[in-house]
Amino acid sequence: MVTGSAVKSETLHLGVRRTGGYNRSMGERYLKSVRLLAECLQGFERFVAEPVRRHGLTHPQFDIIATLGNTPGMTYKELGERTLITKGTLTGVIDRLEQKGLVERVRNCDDRRSFHVRLTAAGDALFGAVFPAVVAHGKQLFADYGDSDFEQLDHALRRLRTRLDAPAVAATAPGEHRAGPCPADEG
Repeated sequence: MVTGSAVKSETLHLGVRRTGGYNRSMGERYLKSVRLLAECLQGFERFVAEPVRRHGLTHPQFDIIATLGNTPGMTYKELGERTLITKGTLTGVIDRLEQKGLVERVRNCDDRRSFHVRLTAAGDALFGAVFPAVVAHGKQLFADYGDSDFEQLDHALRRLRTRLDAPAVAATAPGEHRAGPCPADEG
């Protein structure tokens, strides 16, 4: 029988209670990978921010410009779904882009409560300059990647995204394990 103090003594420095399948070295391995992932994310954001800043934009502003580029525009809802910008931040970003004369809001004819957001001529011209510059800059980072490198990276990232999107992961308590393989593990 496990007493309360025994449970406390089995709690690791990671804050995870030891259960049947958990071991300390796996927890440390996980933290090492998570740190590497976070460092890559931060480094990538710094790397791609350089050409964006040169064109006088913030990363969220670029995200909107890039998403609207080569489209007739879209609703706030569509923009929110296609960008990495939260709904609360989206309005402020669009406000600032509108003040710069890069986007315009047009009231939706079918629903007067909603707006369609599209690039202005100046916004379209900026898109034509900044988007290719960002893509070219980003390609430098992966210049030595071959098809198999991209396939491995894509597989690992899709697998992680699938696990993050799975409702069972969010509902799993620390130290518990999900039953069965992740669908992305199979392919």
